[in-house]
Amino acid sequence: MIALHTGPVKIYEVTEVTDELVEAFARLIPQLSSSNPPPDREFLGRIVGSDASILLAAEDEGVVVGSLTLVVFPIPTGIRAWIEDVVVDSSARGKGVGGALNKHALTVAAELGATTVDLTSRPSREAANRLYQELGFERRETNVYRYNL
Repeated sequence: MIALHTGPVKIYEVTEVTDELVEAFARLIPQLSSSNPPPDREFLGRIVGSDASILLAAEDEGVVVGSLTLVVFPIPTGIRAWIEDVVVDSSARGKGVGGALNKHALTVAAELGATTVDLTSRPSREAANRLYQELGFERRETNVYRYNL
């Protein structure tokens, strides 16, 4: 694990899949999505081992209370970044964990040369949407399309 922040909550880049991490995702992912199962050890290993993704975790008193995946990729118009699957445990919401995760993701994206960072958030996630706007994200007038395979 590479520590990026110390303080009340420690934010770090996950570089190794541990039993504690697998257990944390088993607890966190159902709070994010009811339609997708939590990733198992092998799948978490694929995320951690990917050159395109950076898995950040937030830890409070030795317990993982949040995570965020930052995807950074080159395209013909430059280096872009995308934030996905931001989740903060219900017991830690309102304590700055989501803000800390996002701020560190923005710092890492800038260090890697990204010129923009995008994310999406359901309108029903009012607190998350307020946070993103407070952090400086601007709502774009765009169509987001999804093709299910």
